Amino acid sequence: MKKHLFFVSTLILNILLISNLLYGDTISISDTSEIIPTLKDTIIDNQKLKVYKFEIKEQIAPPVWRTTQKAFKAAEEVGADLILIHMNTYGGMVDAADSIRTKILNSKIPVYVFIDNNAASAGALISIACDSIYMVPGASIGAATVVDQAGEVVPDKFQSYMRSMMRSTAEAKGRNPEIAQAMVDPSIYVAGVSDSGKVLTFTTSEAILNNFCEGKVESIEQLMAKAGHAEYEIIEHELNAMDKVINFLINPMISGILIMLIIGGLYFELQSPGVGFPLAASIAAATLYFAPLYLEGLASHWEIIIFVIGIVLLMVEIFAVPGFGVTGVLGLLFMVTGLTFAMVESIGPTPFNVNVVPLTKAFFTVIISIFLAMAGSLYLTRKLLTTTAFGHLALDTIQDTSKGFTSATKAYASMIGKKGVAHSILRPSGKVMIEADIFDATALSGYVDEGDEIEVVSYHTGQLFVKKI
Repeated sequence: MKKHLFFVSTLILNILLISNLLYGDTISISDTSEIIPTLKDTIIDNQKLKVYKFEIKEQIAPPVWRTTQKAFKAAEEVGADLILIHMNTYGGMVDAADSIRTKILNSKIPVYVFIDNNAASAGALISIACDSIYMVPGASIGAATVVDQAGEVVPDKFQSYMRSMMRSTAEAKGRNPEIAQAMVDPSIYVAGVSDSGKVLTFTTSEAILNNFCEGKVESIEQLMAKAGHAEYEIIEHELNAMDKVINFLINPMISGILIMLIIGGLYFELQSPGVGFPLAASIAAATLYFAPLYLEGLASHWEIIIFVIGIVLLMVEIFAVPGFGVTGVLGLLFMVTGLTFAMVESIGPTPFNVNVVPLTKAFFTVIISIFLAMAGSLYLTRKLLTTTAFGHLALDTIQDTSKGFTSATKAYASMIGKKGVAHSILRPSGKVMIEADIFDATALSGYVDEGDEIEVVSYHTGQLFVKKI
């Protein structure tokens, strides 16, 4: 581009000189003063380095991966010459960090990172993937051992994978792979660097000494000067309101809460059909769960459809097919499958081509959320019905025998041995008719068709147990 502009400016100047010689005063050479400076300014403007900057200043998680993808895409669209990551993080999820690392390694645009205090754990992995690392005085990089949510070191299977990623990333950028591994494994010995039996973490000076940092700087301006870029313009990556909402909703913790609301809402609606509010809350939570994942391309049509089918199967099991059988199990399986795969990005031609690590995490997130939702729902059911506000929903009148109330236990006890007919199909629960009265009953074995004769064998908590005769 610069060569083309120089050629054009030279050509115009030559034309003006020739015209002046041929036509005398018709065109003055002084007129070029208005043209040449303009072309000169254009050339200078084109010499400015375009720097696209975005921040990683939170836990490494799906929202950060999403921001990284959008930032790299925007950098390509504006024709950036350099991508600059402003980092201050204590780490986060390994799968999200691996995705960001891979994005950086495959980038056609050079990537610098400015560590403004911390690049721990997953942050260290991302930093090592960059072409150049710059750190403020007092900053740290390292401590990349994989830990669980309680801060405990996970089994060596996971450490081995992290060591491999750190090693290969360091090799790709011409840094010492043994040092990178020592940031994960305290047992790795590097002469003169890591011999204390502790996980390696570098200060700024130590990182520079061991070729894990290109320089100590206090600002982005100093960074650009140290990198040898005098003329540059910085384009800041900005999140709009929709981006912020989506990033909030795809956070694993928020996803877990939404799953709890979905399951809890369905539970309360089934406990008290017709109330409406629990069902509305469940539908709203499902919308907030699937919508951002669908918009980001994580969730597809089949995952949403299979989730809805799961709910329908559960409804059929509860209302149309008494007893918990194949329909109920399939319903739960479909719901868990839909919720789990919606959180994971497909990497192949079929929707089941996914990375195992994020799929496993998504599965446990769904299972734990469902368990907590059920436990919380059972707890709230007991607590709410004993409060003043919800007391009218439950019967709390004292049923004194002096007022004519009698114990159902005696009534049911007297029915043992009596015969009747099945008023509905028992699968195994249903209705039976005994002496013109209808009771809830459960078949002790097998199914009982409507109209079959039955005999009461026992009772428990207001439920008759019968057998076919």
